[in-house]
Amino acid sequence: MAQSRELPGFIAWLDNASERLGRSLSWLIMAMMLIQFLIVVLRYAFSFNSIPMQESVMYMHAVVFMLAAAWTLKHDGHVRVDIFYRAMTPKRKALVDLCGTLFLLLPVMVFVILSSLGYVSKSWAIFEGSPDSGGIPGVFLLKTLIPLFAGLMILQALVEAVKNAYVMTGRLAATHDDEAHEERL
Repeated sequence: MAQSRELPGFIAWLDNASERLGRSLSWLIMAMMLIQFLIVVLRYAFSFNSIPMQESVMYMHAVVFMLAAAWTLKHDGHVRVDIFYRAMTPKRKALVDLCGTLFLLLPVMVFVILSSLGYVSKSWAIFEGSPDSGGIPGVFLLKTLIPLFAGLMILQALVEAVKNAYVMTGRLAATHDDEAHEERL
């Protein structure tokens, strides 16, 4: 096993920022569950319906899904077909991950940003709000999550690329996320 050294300062800072953001967003899941529970109780026990409460759950779900994707990438939680990958050496896994990051993930995220900018800017131009009467007047903010998601993914992809390059060159020990991931399953 290679001797583990620190990642370069800015890369380590980005990696830690992704971790802090992901952990912070986890609290939104609790808020989302509590509000959804309240919606159900109010609807069925008191025949009271609140569009802003319903939309707030949707907004929180979007925020968690879109902004925690980079945290999920950091923890190797995205779906992977690993028939061959599982049996590879850590250096070979790092090579596969590096190639996937450089040739698939980064180009797709750049495409997402470029293709969403017009969509998002049109929404901002009119400060698009909810189509439902009494809904949250912030659809433009919700749509802004699309390029923000891709930007966060690009930043974490760069961190992962550096980590994988370091593993391949022996400057960083391979992590044991694979074993932790299999234990979660």
